[in-house]
Amino acid sequence: MRIAESHQFSNSTRRRLTKHHKINCMAKGLSFSPIGYVRSPYSETSQIPKGFGAQHEAEGVLELSSEYEQGLQDIEGFSHLFVLWLFDRVDGFDLLASPPTDTRPHGVFATRSPRRPNPIGLTVVRLLRRDGFRLRVAGVDMLDGTPILDIKPYLSGVPTDQVKRGWLAEAEERMRDTPSA
Repeated sequence: MRIAESHQFSNSTRRRLTKHHKINCMAKGLSFSPIGYVRSPYSETSQIPKGFGAQHEAEGVLELSSEYEQGLQDIEGFSHLFVLWLFDRVDGFDLLASPPTDTRPHGVFATRSPRRPNPIGLTVVRLLRRDGFRLRVAGVDMLDGTPILDIKPYLSGVPTDQVKRGWLAEAEERMRDTPSA
């Protein structure tokens, strides 16, 4: 069964999805090939800053395969990038996660936990410069050698006053209200 047949779409949307996506909902798996790898100062997850006030300022390199260099044309005009990457050192997943920023468990889709049904990571980095097929960036939170699936320019049309931080805002408030030892 194709995705277009499995949902209630209009006929025109169904034709478009069937023609262009050809995603088989019953597929046993998907296959992605990395476009490159992260060069990072972190070799172990324990080295990556986590929790309240964690600053992700570490510099690293997004090293793409040279065959993708042309795809980087004009990227220098953007200050920040989305990096989609693979949690390649994680086995299995949990539907509830206990993040370092809260004592309460939350649904995995409401956290940044690496133990996800599809182990895909998303990070926003600051572009420092481009050197051919290498992007020097700041704000890495990935391990050295992490496979990169895609890079996109960071664009946000959401006004700051409309952004909600969900349970994280509540956890931060509880931390502020808790006296220090």
